[in-house]
Amino acid sequence: MRYRWVYHQPIRCYTRRVPTTRPRILVTETDELAVALNAAAARYPGLSRAQLLTRLALEGHGAARQEQDERRRHRLDALRAHSGSMTGAYGPDYLKRVRQDWPA
Repeated sequence: MRYRWVYHQPIRCYTRRVPTTRPRILVTETDELAVALNAAAARYPGLSRAQLLTRLALEGHGAARQEQDERRRHRLDALRAHSGSMTGAYGPDYLKRVRQDWPA
């Protein structure tokens, strides 16, 4: 039995007239995404759903970067606060004495 392809529309390239060579991303609008897009539409009236999705993605990226910067700042503050707190705790030649017990 031989199978033949059935085309409902003629085969053609749809990207020739598109003004960019960047990749496209297909996103299914779930219930959760619809809620987010509707809320964004209230903040940014007149934008299309695709433009709202782009806006939300960029806002989310900015929020994630800000949170990452805050965590980094918190870690650095903790390091600075404890820097030098163990100075002198091990005494002179501590590593040399510990390494004497290591097998050669």
